[in-house]
Amino acid sequence: MKFRRVEPVVAIYCFATFFTFPLMQQYVYYRMLGEESNVSSLIGDNVSQCKTNESDPVFIHQKEVQKKASSFSSTLDLSALIPSLVMTLILVSYGDHHGRKASIFLPCIGGLLSVCIYCLTAFFYLPLEMLYLAVILSGLLGSFATFLGGCFSYITDLTKDDRQKNIHIALLDMVLGVSSGVAGIASGYFIKQLGFQWSFLIPALLYLINIGYIVFFLEETVQRSEFQQSVLSKKGFLELFSGVFMLFRNSSCKKRLVLVLLLLAFMLYLFANFGAVSLFTLYELDAPLCWDSVLIGWGSAFSTLTFVGSFLGVYLFSRCLKDPYIVFIGMASWVGGIIMAAFSTTTISMMLVRIPLMFAAMPLPVLRSMMSKVVLEGEQGALFACIACLESLTGILTLVVFNAIYAGTVLWFPGFSFLLSAGLCLLPFGIVWIYLCIGYPERGHVLLINDRTGNEEEI
Repeated sequence: MKFRRVEPVVAIYCFATFFTFPLMQQYVYYRMLGEESNVSSLIGDNVSQCKTNESDPVFIHQKEVQKKASSFSSTLDLSALIPSLVMTLILVSYGDHHGRKASIFLPCIGGLLSVCIYCLTAFFYLPLEMLYLAVILSGLLGSFATFLGGCFSYITDLTKDDRQKNIHIALLDMVLGVSSGVAGIASGYFIKQLGFQWSFLIPALLYLINIGYIVFFLEETVQRSEFQQSVLSKKGFLELFSGVFMLFRNSSCKKRLVLVLLLLAFMLYLFANFGAVSLFTLYELDAPLCWDSVLIGWGSAFSTLTFVGSFLGVYLFSRCLKDPYIVFIGMASWVGGIIMAAFSTTTISMMLVRIPLMFAAMPLPVLRSMMSKVVLEGEQGALFACIACLESLTGILTLVVFNAIYAGTVLWFPGFSFLLSAGLCLLPFGIVWIYLCIGYPERGHVLLINDRTGNEEEI
């Protein structure tokens, strides 16, 4: 029996991925802290080792470990940049003519292999440099952006109605967010009960379940023609790389302008948003919050309110507002919440940050949907290959930049990176405003497609 439901795949993959992320961050932090202090019991200990007395030598040492852990995370993410970009471009473009399942299946294999390396590193106390092999393997088999690009392409194949497309893409984002929140709180309790070594086995098992579902139960939405060129042929190989190029080459000037504006707004908001979110764990481990793994998990769980609220916001606002206005509401929500986070010094205030962030996840799915409405059905894979490639590049560069900024500012003001994120958010806000000012017809995507048809007839 075959199913056309990609949501379970997204839920399992995202749970495994976001379970692994704080697990690895905390493992690296406590491993470095333990090695430099010669106290191996720090690893896996749920009791916070955080000191708040600034004159205490241990406090200064913890700040130095924060900087080292942040810098290590930066170089780790940077090492996966090139293979991740190349494979994202290839695998998602592949879907337009050869099927979507490859871009969903291979990242699961990459995730499984990388988690196995994390597990071996924790069990046998291997050098932390082994983690470089894990992220490179994951990049070569498709990254998180590749997986999302394949899943969003899969959804657009099934959804033709414009308003429903907004809702379905937002639903996929909500599944992603809720899975990440549940994974966050689960990771804290698993670390407490099992320690780091055994906790790494949980995502490995989930990746195996996902692989089985994709292979045996997920139905393909793109049927390969018997006349389709083989990927192994020269023409088929070039076809993988030409999809994004042809998407822009065959478009009218107006269509290209709209796509460029939306892509730029998408990347800038992702840069501002993801950069700050990626620092939450380190920020919460540090003074004055000094959270342990369980509190970090609860913080991640409360973050699911952002995705649930954003999905409900898209569902309701799509009935009465144009897409750009939904994006504006989401960006305003992010700016208010992240400024509050920058000045949070207590557990309660940091938890309450999630309330003003209620609609902060709306811009990304709505911008994806807006771009999807601009292109033809046969260009969806090329579009999401472009989005996924830029998303991968932006995501990795964001981690590198924000980790470096955090490492340089943590000693005098840890919340500086959050204020920077709020300021950067004004850029995509302005771009979407420009896009709105140049004209946003209710059925803009139809007009743009007709423009293209007209241009082709003239030629």
